[in-house]
Amino acid sequence: MKQGIGFAAVAVVMILGLAWGITVMRPDLARVIWSSAVIALVTQVIGFALAKPFVKENPIAGWGLAGMLRFAVVVLHAVVGTKALGVESGPALMSLVGFLFVTMLVEPLFLKS
Repeated sequence: MKQGIGFAAVAVVMILGLAWGITVMRPDLARVIWSSAVIALVTQVIGFALAKPFVKENPIAGWGLAGMLRFAVVVLHAVVGTKALGVESGPALMSLVGFLFVTMLVEPLFLKS
């Protein structure tokens, strides 16, 4: 439980920090960036919760399951999400993938038992 809260806290700091930095440089993309940030944060927390139970038995299976979730979210955002939110697909997908990638790099530190 502590690892999940720790990962969520680090993910919030990383994603919100990156989103803020991008929107400072490109205020015209604020809506796109912040919507992708929220989607990435929710996806990462759910992905961590899916992967954590597998760590002792088969960590690759857990990490793969979380990876499939991330992939599905990116595809759904590309096909449905960008149209539903009325945002540009290029910046929306680039920021979503960037947020997922950066937070995925620290995930193994919290998945250790």
